[in-house]
Amino acid sequence: MTLIKSISGIRGTIGGKAGDALTPIDIVKFTAAFATVLKQKINGHKAKFVVGRDARISGEMVEQLVVATLTGMGVDVINAGLSTTPTVEIAVTETGADGGIILTASHNPKQWNALKLLNEKGEFISAAEGERVLQIAESENIDFAEVDELGIIATDDTLIDLHIEKILQLKLVDKELISKAGFKVAVDAVNSTGGIAIPKLLKALGVEEVIELYCEPNGHFPHNPEPLPENLTEISKVVMKEKADIGFVVDPDVDRLAIVMENGKMFGEEYTLVAVADYILENKKGNTASNLSSTKALRDVTEKTGGAYYASAVGEVNVVEKMKAVNAVIGGEGNGGVIYPESHYGRDALVGIALFLTLLAKRNLKTSELRKTYPDYFISKNKAELSPETDIPALMEKVKAHYQAFPVLTIDGVKIEFPDGWVHLRPSNTEPILRIYAESTSMEQADKYAKEVIELVNN
Repeated sequence: MTLIKSISGIRGTIGGKAGDALTPIDIVKFTAAFATVLKQKINGHKAKFVVGRDARISGEMVEQLVVATLTGMGVDVINAGLSTTPTVEIAVTETGADGGIILTASHNPKQWNALKLLNEKGEFISAAEGERVLQIAESENIDFAEVDELGIIATDDTLIDLHIEKILQLKLVDKELISKAGFKVAVDAVNSTGGIAIPKLLKALGVEEVIELYCEPNGHFPHNPEPLPENLTEISKVVMKEKADIGFVVDPDVDRLAIVMENGKMFGEEYTLVAVADYILENKKGNTASNLSSTKALRDVTEKTGGAYYASAVGEVNVVEKMKAVNAVIGGEGNGGVIYPESHYGRDALVGIALFLTLLAKRNLKTSELRKTYPDYFISKNKAELSPETDIPALMEKVKAHYQAFPVLTIDGVKIEFPDGWVHLRPSNTEPILRIYAESTSMEQADKYAKEVIELVNN
């Protein structure tokens, strides 16, 4: 059983004892603590929150607890039900809500769930607000509403449609061009809410041939839900068998986008953002930002157009903060997370799909031909289990000392920069593991860099 309490949300496995996992008691406590923090920011009016969830098995149970707790705190609730993370983010601002909660454990397996916490801008709450939520939950200094002040619940199942409509209104999304291209598209939605949203989006964009794979939102993930190449062998076969032009794969809450090329090979999780950024920068010069674990290719396409690239600590809230600071026109994370400020400051696979298809139609290229227009870098993604006794700061210091002859960044963990690549190691925000990523101009060299660090850590 696992319960991870962080400034950006609460994540854990379902079942077990309170305080050791994401139990009903923990769900109520942290929901009430979050409501307390946001209500303190409101000038007198009654608070309103948007709540939405992915399709995982525990979702309905968690939703009932969260919605009931919010009403018990005197908060009115717009319940979106089955939804996506970016949809809820957009819904917060569109409905004038004071905050939102997304019930999803993103790429984690079915036994996990989480509360992702949003402010009035539909963005993840700040570190200071997150710390305050944890403090209040720990102290249990919570005042619930009296009977005449209880919140009310309104159900709204139109928010995905609203999200899609706003995507169609983006200047750089060309529905007419996509429709004329006659794309045949395969979709793997891992039996979660992408199965509702993505076929709807594709139809709205004029895509007539859509091959749906695992698009029933029943929460029974047919494979590991993290959209990595080793988990996507089935859609690769479907794309080739059906002669599709492209395959789209999303995680359970639809904020990460992976792409399968017409030849069945992966476009590259890192290159989702690179391609979309290339299209945006072609039409609007400016800066970009991504986290330290993202590919150098984004820097390359940015500097080619005269812009500047900036790196942030890992985590969507950190990337968004950096994007705002440098006025980035596009940014995100190398895990397939596209953040396009013209839409909203949140990772959004639906926006990524619309922009990518527009780019593909404009260039009139096969997906594999488009991929060849970008520099080749290879990332080796590894992880090592962490025990509760692990002295992480001491471990990081030893790694820094070992590589003192090279430039080292310590914004988030330790990143060592080599002439032909880099290695980045950092403790995960969502799992009890150490992530060790390495990039170079060949997979062999990237693996070599990663292996060196893993051996150093193990020793």
